[in-house]
Amino acid sequence: MSLANMLTVGLAGYLAGSIPFGLLFTRLAGAGDVRRIGSGNIGATNVLRTGRRGLAVATLIADALKGAVPVALALGLGGVELAAVTGVAAVLGHCFPPWLRFRGGKGVATATGVLFTLTPSVGLVALIVFLVLVASTRYVSLGSIMAAFTAPLFALAFGLTVEAAAYAVIALVVILRHRDNIRRLLAGREHVLQLGGPRDPPEEA
Repeated sequence: MSLANMLTVGLAGYLAGSIPFGLLFTRLAGAGDVRRIGSGNIGATNVLRTGRRGLAVATLIADALKGAVPVALALGLGGVELAAVTGVAAVLGHCFPPWLRFRGGKGVATATGVLFTLTPSVGLVALIVFLVLVASTRYVSLGSIMAAFTAPLFALAFGLTVEAAAYAVIALVVILRHRDNIRRLLAGREHVLQLGGPRDPPEEA
């Protein structure tokens, strides 16, 4: 596939990733502007702060599909290299959507969709890392950061060099988007996961 075609497919992945489902769902459901509550993030964790768990689940699924669908299409069109570029572009679109002045989410759900579509084995291991850390510490941010950090390492261990390079870029983006969470974790001020709605908000992931 030519460079022009790769850029075109990558742009399509970026635009797909930039769809702000969390904002759209909360507005359509009459829950207001999710950017005006909690952390101001458009991701599923902040949507949960509205107290509408159904909206949070819908946002989580839609954000994951933003990564999964473009990658699946790219795999069919041009193979692993094109899919890897498209996956990175989709995560960048979620984190930096042009429609919201490049202030988007933190990329975790979209990255999950990318991992499970491109390399299900790596996606599963990263998910286990996430679940174990969240279950043991109740810090969603810590689970997200470590899952992103370990994904390229597992990809390398499985001999998936192209995917590992893409996951390294995604991990860098995800970790940078969690820099405020990292500061709170180091200071011992990060919120733990609660499921009680807006009165007991979880930390943003």
